[in-house]
Amino acid sequence: MQNISSPPDPRAVSPTGRKDGMSPGRVLVVDDDPTVAEVATGYLERAGFDVERADDGPSALELFGVLRPDLVVLDLMLPGMDGFEVCRRMRAYGPVPVIMLTARGDEDDRILGLETGADDYVTKPFSPRELVLRVEAILRRDRRADPASPTRLGGGGIGLDLLARRATRDGKDLCLTLREFDLLAFFLSHPDQAFTREELMRQVWGWDFGDLSTVTVHVRRLRGKVETDPARPGLIRTVWGVGYRMDLPHDDAPGN
Repeated sequence: MQNISSPPDPRAVSPTGRKDGMSPGRVLVVDDDPTVAEVATGYLERAGFDVERADDGPSALELFGVLRPDLVVLDLMLPGMDGFEVCRRMRAYGPVPVIMLTARGDEDDRILGLETGADDYVTKPFSPRELVLRVEAILRRDRRADPASPTRLGGGGIGLDLLARRATRDGKDLCLTLREFDLLAFFLSHPDQAFTREELMRQVWGWDFGDLSTVTVHVRRLRGKVETDPARPGLIRTVWGVGYRMDLPHDDAPGN
């Protein structure tokens, strides 16, 4: 496994590189370590992405406002303004997938990053190829569309417009991150079915690997937005020993 201590090899071949000349998306890499930024940028560019770089919070926010990237790779420890604050301010522009980079191994920092709204985190030192795969998985999931799928889902006072990416609760707009929206859509599409965290990571995130606390944190954040009493959830229930299940009133059905 190659890590960030090694410079990118220009002969390396991306596992999913594009040959049609079409970029799979625009990525903003934010890291004050030039080696990390260079390696991440090199691998992402060879995978076909258009990549821009920033080395601090203010310049990252400026570039973000101008470029509106499809995804942000964001270092947690930045000079002047940390990644948590940068992520919060980016949310003011609208939802965008964020992968946080951190040299810290402390679980509280990882959880806080997810609570801030990050879709995933990668702990340094990391495999640049794994970073590329995670970026590709997130963007592939976000762009996947099935013309035969319903365009609206609802139940329990919750309404989703899948085309507009709009969520409401009792007629009032909900402010959801991209992954919270996807998780809620999956639950509404499969009421009364229990799913393990592994199954949710595979179905919602499109990953066969990753820290399962990512799922736990997103469920907790989602409950805080859709439940009347998040401490005693009536919609997204914990199934002990299994995972989670969406319970809807019997007169509610997907698509209503």
